Parts: sequence; structure tokens; C-alpha cells
Amino acid sequence: MKKEKIDELTVKGYQGLVDKWIKTLGVRYFSELTNLGILMEEVGEVARLMTRTYGDQSFKPGDDSSDLADELADVLFVVTCIANQTGVDLTQAIKKNFEKKTLRDKDRHKNNPKL
Repeated sequence: MKKEKIDELTVKGYQGLVDKWIKTLGVRYFSELTNLGILMEEVGEVARLMTRTYGDQSFKPGDDSSDLADELADVLFVVTCIANQTGVDLTQAIKKNFEKKTLRDKDRHKNNPKL
């Protein structure tokens, strides 16, 4: 795929790109439950990196080469796989979720004395 097309990628476009990749290079989707397990592994990798980079834990010697951007992209890839194989339009889901959060939280955070 051309670089400029990836730079202009939409959520819908990303869902299509992942689907094409799975069906050509990946052969087929893993089962939904397998992808759930993979998602948990990827989120665990993000958590491990975050706790060592921003939390109180430290990296073991020679074990600090993880890339947060890459780990987050792995999470997004698996989430997109699950969306594709279960028929979820992520663009619509994101819009609906954002509207829900906006209605629910429009005053909540402004009125939070902790913030």
C-alpha cells in the first residue's frame, strides 16, 4: 500500500486494510476467543511497558527495548480483527460511544474536585 494512503487512513479504511491483510498474509482470522486471548496478551504488554516506564517498577537489565507506539498498534490491530469478524463497524461504534460519553460526562469532570 502506498505511504500516502496509510497517512490518510480512516477507521473504516483501517478495518479494510486489516481484513485484506488477514485474508492474504494471515490466511484467515483466528477464532474470536483466540483473538480475545491475543488481545489480553497485547494489553498485558502495554501494561508491562507502562508500569516500567511511568510507574514504580524498573526494567530488567537488557529488557528496555519495548516501543509503546508499537504495542498500542498491536492492541488496535487485534481489536480491529475482533470488530471485523463480529460485524462491528468501528466508525459507527466510536461515534456512538463518543456521544454517550459526551452526554454522560458533560459536567462530571468539570465538577470533580480531584481534577
